[in-house]
Amino acid sequence: MDKIPEGAWVVVADGEGARLFQNTGKGGRVSLQQQELLAPSDLEHEGPSGVAPPEQTGQQTDEATFAKQLANQLNAAALDNAYDHLVLVADPQTLGQMRPLLHKETLRRQVGELAKTWTNTPLEDIERSLS
Repeated sequence: MDKIPEGAWVVVADGEGARLFQNTGKGGRVSLQQQELLAPSDLEHEGPSGVAPPEQTGQQTDEATFAKQLANQLNAAALDNAYDHLVLVADPQTLGQMRPLLHKETLRRQVGELAKTWTNTPLEDIERSLS
């Protein structure tokens, strides 16, 4: 992955939640500050994108719904110019569910993507891995 620009949003997610960081490092250095914890909301009433396969468990449906919610939040923030650059780190399942839902403006701002499960990884380890 190329250097992460200063001010970039780094979103570390899985199907159960996400951590939103902002890179405050200068000169190509990665120094993340947590901005927000994002959690699923109103899963019962919203549902995932598309049609859920009949063999899908309730937990899998909830995780797909959260992936949709997170993609929608990132799309809205991109359209509101809340960030210029985005690095998306998510487990492969969540990443695959989010990709088709990301707006072209979100994709234009995306400077990196990693298929990793880092939601419970200590901040220092995330910074070291992204450097």
